[in-house]
Order: sequence, then C-alpha cells, then structure tokens
Amino acid sequence: MRVATAIALSACAAMISASSVNATEPVFVPRFAPDVLTAWQVNHPDGDDYIPPAVGPGPVKYDPAHPFIPTDPASSIQPTYRVADLNSPILQPWAKEQMKKANDEVFAGKIPFVARERCWPAGTPAFVLEPPFNITLFIDTPKEILIVHQNDFQFRHVYMNVPHTKNPKPSWTGESVGQYEGDTLVVDTIGLNDKTFVDNYRTPHTVQMHVVERFRFINDGKVLEDEITVDDPGAFTTPWKAIQRWNRTNRGPMEELSCSENNEGLFDYDVKPIPQAKTPDF
Repeated sequence: MRVATAIALSACAAMISASSVNATEPVFVPRFAPDVLTAWQVNHPDGDDYIPPAVGPGPVKYDPAHPFIPTDPASSIQPTYRVADLNSPILQPWAKEQMKKANDEVFAGKIPFVARERCWPAGTPAFVLEPPFNITLFIDTPKEILIVHQNDFQFRHVYMNVPHTKNPKPSWTGESVGQYEGDTLVVDTIGLNDKTFVDNYRTPHTVQMHVVERFRFINDGKVLEDEITVDDPGAFTTPWKAIQRWNRTNRGPMEELSCSENNEGLFDYDVKPIPQAKTPDF
C-alpha cells in the first residue's frame, strides 16, 4: 500500500511539474491551417496573373494591342494566349529582347511555355500563380511552413525564425526564411536559379533575384493576401510589386492532380523535357 501510494504521489508530482513547465511555454496555434479542411483558392478569375499594386511599378501584363482572353466555357469569345507588353518600364533590354522572341512564337501559332502546363517547377514568386479551380495548402509548424500546390504536389519550405545560410545553393524555389511582424508573415527568398520565369508571360530573371512576400489576412480572415516585392538588378530596371489573393475554403482533402505522368505531346504541343536530378536526394 505504501509503495503504491508513493508511486501515485510521484506520478502526481511529475504531472504537476510537467504542467508547470508547459504552462510557461507558448502554445503554437496554426494560422493558415487551423483545421484539416481549411485550404485556399485564388479569388480572382485569372489566378495565373498577378494583381498589380495600387501605386508604383508592377508586373509585366499583356500587350494592350493583343489582350489576353482566358478560356471560359460559358463564353463564345475565342480565348487567346498571353502576349507580353514589351513596353513595360521594368524590363532590362536583354529581357525585353528574349521576351520578344517568345511573343513572335505566339504570333507564329506556337503554344507558349507555361511552367504548370509543362510540369516544370513554377519557381518563386510564380509559385503563387494558380487557376481558381486548384487549391493551395499552408501547413503550419513551429519551425517551418510548408506551402503545397495541388497540381503535381509541388511545395515550398519556409523556415521560421532563422537567418539565411551563408551561400545557399541555387534551386528552383530558392531558400525561404520567415518571421512574423505582428499579424503579417514576412517571407524572404534568395538562392534562386535562373531556370524559371517570374510569371506566365515568360519574363526571365537572374540568380540575383530577391523576393520578399508579406502574407496577411483581410476581410475578417476570409481572404489571404500576399504582397510580393521583386528585386533583380540583373533583369529589371527597378524593384516592383505584385499581389495575389486567396479565399478561405473548406473543400475537403486535397485531390491528387498528377502532371508528369500525363505530359503528352498532342496536336503539336511542345512538351519540354521534365527536369530530372542527376543524383538522388537520399
């Protein structure tokens, strides 16, 4: 009896001690995924385009002489492909010349390159460009936020409350570190390779590109907004801003949308070879 009582008292003491320790530790509360059903869908009709900022330099848009018309099954208007506005003041001459070649290919009847349609990594910041019928997940943990695309299950790691490594190896999505400034998640990304485009107008960039994103909730938490700042003196004449917004949705588990397994060359569709690593990561 005495032994049992001593064990019980010891267990109670341990529980009290543990609860005291836990009481001093901050409780982690997920902000982007408070439950297993919460996901995010782009909240404007053409999620494959950025929303321009209210003032200041913004992203490349379509050529006014060749307006972009997205596919709409309910409309009788013929859809078009994107043709970049080469008069955009943010473009360095070499970038403008490269984009002119891409425009000329569209005029010649070629289907333009879009990373998602070729099963290529979208890169940063173009990772946020998604059509409204796809969903994006933000998986919160104390040390990392994982941003997951429904399409081909692409993802980005945002490492929380740590500095950048000294010389990050260039990669498709770069090295992203984040911290909260009040209610805003600030994500700083460097270490990007130059194999991606910053948008769906085939706007190039260099390995100098530096991207800062500020994620915040608006409209009583129903909408998530990402204000993006892009700085790349190798490709752009000035830093510029863009915006993406998502609606909160409870659509259920993320359905798998395989891409590379279905990447077929139909109707003279120019299928780019899917990037493959020379050596395994494990």
